[in-house]
Amino acid sequence: MKLLPVEDARARMLAEIGPLSAETVAIQDSIGRVLAVDVAAVRDQPPFAASAMDGWAVRSADAPGALKIVGESAAGHGFAGTVQAGETVRIFTGAAVPAGCDAIVIQEDATRDGDTVTIPGVQPGNHLRPAGGDFRAGEALLARGGRIDPWRLSLAAAAGRATLEVTRRPRVALFSTGEEIIEAPAVPGPFQIYDSGSRALEALIAGWGAEVVRAKPVRDTMDATIQALRDAAGDLVVTVGGASVGDHDLVRGAADALGLSMRVASVNVRPGKPTFFGVLEDGRRLLGLPGNPASAMVCAELFLKPILAGYLGADPALRMRAARLETPLPANGPREHWMRAKLSYGGGFVTVRPYGDQDSSLVSVFAASDALVRRAGGAPALDAGDTVDVLPLPRA
Repeated sequence: MKLLPVEDARARMLAEIGPLSAETVAIQDSIGRVLAVDVAAVRDQPPFAASAMDGWAVRSADAPGALKIVGESAAGHGFAGTVQAGETVRIFTGAAVPAGCDAIVIQEDATRDGDTVTIPGVQPGNHLRPAGGDFRAGEALLARGGRIDPWRLSLAAAAGRATLEVTRRPRVALFSTGEEIIEAPAVPGPFQIYDSGSRALEALIAGWGAEVVRAKPVRDTMDATIQALRDAAGDLVVTVGGASVGDHDLVRGAADALGLSMRVASVNVRPGKPTFFGVLEDGRRLLGLPGNPASAMVCAELFLKPILAGYLGADPALRMRAARLETPLPANGPREHWMRAKLSYGGGFVTVRPYGDQDSSLVSVFAASDALVRRAGGAPALDAGDTVDVLPLPRA
């Protein structure tokens, strides 16, 4: 099998992925969804000149002086007339500035005496929010491919949107293989372990914006594996385990029986060398992940997450950043290594400490990690303080 570099493998996978169709959702249901079209404003915001403070709406040409109070403007209840020379209107924060006025005098700077108020000199535009100061009608506010969060939702709501066009969630069929795998609360046999990898992947897939259907672990027979692949309904089938070429690794053979056209046979990466990707005869995409939990989760970050972003029309690029090593690292072997690590913040920079034991079966190490350190194949030894590329892993 040809070992592809990580970047080349990811590019081959993404070449087979495109944005799915759009659907309309209520704005309150759009959190986490990816926009299928740009969002433009339907009117100016604010739609009128508004006061930024409680005080008095005035004509700057009348200041300083004593002005006659002719009305009031509050949020949602504006002053309908036009303010003439020598007049003023009591105004509150967010209220529309009356016609004829071009400035606001804050209430602390004014002195009221019955129906008049004395104000100091003031410049045009003082404490005034101009119409369209936030955005204008027709202005593009949110770009296609952006993921809606509470702040973007607020902007879309301010733009007058009750619904949004978002990309349909990709459907992912997920199952693990191996007779050694069992799910709690079942009692494991003497040679069985609890399934942890696919549990984590199910949560990751949902968090990355897809719908996931998870099947029970598949027995280590070719017929059972073929049937499981045949029954896996979705845009993408993700298998965990059985991806290598051992006597009990049956996923590739089962996929071949269903007309698999291989795009990536294996990856020059540690952990996760057996990872493969292809297209089944019926058009479903298939991503085969290794069975070791750490291998599966590392390769999910490197490949599955970008694939789902591609389906959603979002940016599939990895969000890398630089950090300083807390401890030295030896020279790396021939495979690109993604090391589980812990980030620290302080002193004006970010530091990272890779864990000493990178065995791909250690779930506890991944649970303690919040980053992956990338080391190129054949990279030289590094000292503490040297800079490395890291992929932060969002943690609560």
